[in-house]
Amino acid sequence: MPNAIAEQALTTPEVLRPWIAGVRTLSVSLAEPADKPFVHLPTAVTRVVLRVGADGRRDVLACGPQVRASYHEGKTHVRCVELRLTPGMARPLLGVRAAELVGRAVPLEELPGALPRRLAAGLGRLDPREAVPYLAGALPELLSAVVDPARTALVRAGVDALSVRPDRTPAQVRDVARELAVSERQLRNLFAEGVGVSPKHYARIDRVRTVLTRAGHAPWSQLAAATGYFDQSHMTSDFRALMGVPPRSYFTGRLPALTPCQSAPRGSVRTAG
Repeated sequence: MPNAIAEQALTTPEVLRPWIAGVRTLSVSLAEPADKPFVHLPTAVTRVVLRVGADGRRDVLACGPQVRASYHEGKTHVRCVELRLTPGMARPLLGVRAAELVGRAVPLEELPGALPRRLAAGLGRLDPREAVPYLAGALPELLSAVVDPARTALVRAGVDALSVRPDRTPAQVRDVARELAVSERQLRNLFAEGVGVSPKHYARIDRVRTVLTRAGHAPWSQLAAATGYFDQSHMTSDFRALMGVPPRSYFTGRLPALTPCQSAPRGSVRTAG
């Protein structure tokens, strides 16, 4: 019997939406051998994850952006609730720039400042289902006084302009900087603090993730144009750089070598096909 993974998106309470972009639960059942690997997709999102292992142990982790995909064998049982932070929330909530968390999963209590330790203590005693109500009561009071609204608005406007949308292709970095009345260097600094990766790399991750969700619904050439690539060959090159294999290989299951996954597959998804 293969590993079974169940994901469920939860409603984010209105009171949390200035700080939390989305919430989901993840449950992985123990079974061996696993028929398909777990794929950690590239992501430009910083997350707080409450993880409960098979032995009941709870961990509260700050998980930073991941600039490339990784592929793992799945051999564990875990329940998680994952909270995706809105752009600009890493420093107010976690006490560090998002860039300091890239490729890392850090216990919340090890981060600087009283707020991460307080959240770790509060979340660490909860069942995953209790995390969102707890944060709805705690975060507004904790964050309202420490968030810089103007700086946060700039970061979020930059993220929106560089993201693929159904009605438009993403803007170029130089055009976004001009529109926001900042230099490209200032825009890079804003993204390092609030997103974790450069504006250019954010755009690459967002485009590749869009290709992953839209593949099969249009010819590759049309998909390349819709996601802002110059042509299909540029899309394939970018996809290979971030995913380790070209699109056709990924979607037919010809994946890179797997690495053992001894801990819970945070942010994991099943491979397609």
